[in-house]
Amino acid sequence: MATPKMVFVDTSLCTGCRACSVACKAWNELPPEKTQLITSFQTQKDYTYDTWTYISFHEKYENGKMDWFMFKHQCYHCEDPSCMKACPSEAIYKTDSGYTLIDHEKCIGCGYCATNCPWGVPMVNPQLQKSFKCTGCIDRVENGMEPACVATCQPGALSFGEKADMQKLAKERLAEVKKTYPKAQLYGDNIMGGTTYLYLLLDEPKVYGVPAKPATPISLTLWKDLVHPLGGIAVGAAALAITGGVLANFARGNYRKKAEDNDDINAGQ
Repeated sequence: MATPKMVFVDTSLCTGCRACSVACKAWNELPPEKTQLITSFQTQKDYTYDTWTYISFHEKYENGKMDWFMFKHQCYHCEDPSCMKACPSEAIYKTDSGYTLIDHEKCIGCGYCATNCPWGVPMVNPQLQKSFKCTGCIDRVENGMEPACVATCQPGALSFGEKADMQKLAKERLAEVKKTYPKAQLYGDNIMGGTTYLYLLLDEPKVYGVPAKPATPISLTLWKDLVHPLGGIAVGAAALAITGGVLANFARGNYRKKAEDNDDINAGQ
């Protein structure tokens, strides 16, 4: 059985070179896409079914100081993924190593995974009617290699290894970075059951354009954990009621028949 893995994303070391995005496309044989300047040096606005990771740039001017924050976006591979809970065809599953994957043989392209992901990660290819997202380079990981993005990162912003080792590294780096950035914090350790991609942020999540407390939509939770199971109970109860009704009617029919027979006998006497 594979042991849980983790990618530690140290945003304090990211230079925004975007080599990770290029490596992702190269390894996964994803076609290039036309881009345009969004803001600062950012040229990719969001995920697409052919772009599974990208870098966003965020400028913050405070107390006479200009800070420039970079953030690597990709699937977070949650321990308790809402996409998996939302999938009606059971196409999304978890691996022992911690990755959340899509079985394209089962995927029907309904888009429920994208709708219910707190970050809107999965994207549906309308031609193929299949949903796509970062796989964590599971084919590399299961063969003792680092994910392509990690192997390519020159400034060392991405680290990969055993979950416990990465968590230890993250806490050590947080303690060091807090000396300069008091708002520094870890992102991913206490959300969605914990994520396989753990971040060190220099500021609050909103500065990076990501939700502070991402969660599974309450409507999905109610449906999957309450309404849907009760629906099964209700169907069973309805079937039981119908069966009971049929038996009761049958019993009443027999009672009437016996009563009528008794009446006939009494009348004959």
